[in-house]
Amino acid sequence: MPERKRETASKKKINIAAALILAVFTFLSISFHCFANLNLTLQDAVYQRENSVDSSIKIIAIDEKTLDALGQFETWTREPYAELIEILDGGEHSPRVIGFDILLVNEKGDEDQLLVDACAKYSNIVMADNLVFSTKIETTDGVSRVNTLHIDMVEEPFGELADTVSTGFANTVQDSTDSAVRYTLLEVEEYQSFASAVVPMAQDGAEAESPADYMPADENGGIYIDYTAEPESYEILSLIDVLEGNIPSAAFEDSIVLVGAYAAGMGDSYPVPIADGAQMYGVEIQANIVQGLMEQRSLTYASPYVNAFVCAVIVFLFTLLASAMPIWGSALTTALIAAAQYALCLRLDGQGLVINVITLPLAVLAVLVWSIVGKYAAEALHRRKIMGAFQKYVAPQVVEEIAKNQDYQLKLGGEKRHIAVLFVDIRGFTPLSEALQPEEVVEILNEYLSLVTDAVFQNGGTLDKFIGDAAMAVFNAPFDTDDYIYRAVCAAGDIAAGSDRIAATFRERFGKTVSYGIGVNCGDAVVGNIGSEFRMDYTAIGDTVNTAARLEANAKAGQILISEFVYEPLKDRLKVTEVGEIPLKGKSQGVMVYSLDEVCREGGNQ
Repeated sequence: MPERKRETASKKKINIAAALILAVFTFLSISFHCFANLNLTLQDAVYQRENSVDSSIKIIAIDEKTLDALGQFETWTREPYAELIEILDGGEHSPRVIGFDILLVNEKGDEDQLLVDACAKYSNIVMADNLVFSTKIETTDGVSRVNTLHIDMVEEPFGELADTVSTGFANTVQDSTDSAVRYTLLEVEEYQSFASAVVPMAQDGAEAESPADYMPADENGGIYIDYTAEPESYEILSLIDVLEGNIPSAAFEDSIVLVGAYAAGMGDSYPVPIADGAQMYGVEIQANIVQGLMEQRSLTYASPYVNAFVCAVIVFLFTLLASAMPIWGSALTTALIAAAQYALCLRLDGQGLVINVITLPLAVLAVLVWSIVGKYAAEALHRRKIMGAFQKYVAPQVVEEIAKNQDYQLKLGGEKRHIAVLFVDIRGFTPLSEALQPEEVVEILNEYLSLVTDAVFQNGGTLDKFIGDAAMAVFNAPFDTDDYIYRAVCAAGDIAAGSDRIAATFRERFGKTVSYGIGVNCGDAVVGNIGSEFRMDYTAIGDTVNTAARLEANAKAGQILISEFVYEPLKDRLKVTEVGEIPLKGKSQGVMVYSLDEVCREGGNQ
């Protein structure tokens, strides 16, 4: 299989594996309620939005003003409650129902009878009771189950009062995650909730249908509360103001009156989701439940497994798509998925259906991050492979500069630079190649050209090209190099030294040997990419290059010829033998030439 096809197949497998991993992560996160706190916060923001408050629901509050007038709540007799019932029900303008969200469990004295008598006169009174639950294992028809709502005891209104009024349990169910009240029980066994007792009486009297019969309760007989409004949104009236006649009884005509604690010290306030965790008194929570039941509003949580499956499929498909998209496309799709889910949540809110809010956006964000990281990693790997291949042809400093310079582009054209040029050719290679096997010829050539390449690169040069058994190198291009003329001469010296070493090896192995001829010149040249848009070479052209080539052609085996332009700036660091002015092919004037004997490296900057 071609390498390109192998890479494509491998990338496809990685994408599918990533899609499966992210899809499974999404499914498990929703199924096992991961990110519960964050999800609840967002669900509250989406689903718990204000509705219109029913003005017929009024709260008579046992507030600080009332406590200041009547004393500590624990010291009260039942007389104030009896008096309140007579005020509200004793005239021509009675409310539909009066609900006491207060536990009146223990008898307190003779005044208890006043409350019993008052309640016996009217049929619109609802009192709260309390169910005491425990967890027990129960077996039915040979099947055992854990019942977390086993009723151990019922705390009812005291004595005759329980037989005189309607009752309903006012237990508050707090979320184990953040203690907020989001859920309420409507019915447990034969007991109905406080709100379930109030609503039928407020609608059609005792014969009205119980909310537990028409509301979509879960297996425990409960619903999730669709709150109507934030704390203090209902009309709240102080109990003492009603008792003292400051508020006329006509104000409560045909109303649903709920009486309950509304003071900080009474320990009946709870965090609620509609107000970002703000506290709401229990009686106002009951008001929200009552209105929701009357309007048949509640929140129903979608099956976590169905929700999880749908989101997992979306994440799986998006992961596969993101691998083929540009990064901006993946980012846009992520935003669109999150926006679409929010719009869906709002639409489902109208139907009272709740879905997981946070996991899908988090999962598609993870897909986006994976896509970005994956694309950059693939690009980096691809770039690394290209640079690795590039280093076989170009000097390391060129590759390094290209890697650092993100704006570097290969383009046609050149620039005029002052450079040093080195040409080297193997002497005696042609007869050697005729006498040896092709494999041996290639081995000798590769070893010799490796020597040339190492010498050029170690001295900071750029290997321009191989020309059969010859090579060309430039110094001070494409980037500025310090002391580049000296570096070119040092490279020539290194080639000469290395050539002497491998010549002995060749003689021993093949019975043949080779030598070299080197020419070095410096001067101005045009350096750049020469060729076409389809195929180009980085090279140098001009008289300086031609002169270096002519010097190499005139060099004898084992000789390094340098021009006067190289010798003059370096004469204090070189030992040479003057060759004299020699004519060079293609030039009208001769060039003073020197044969390099030794490079004084202790004075240089190799």
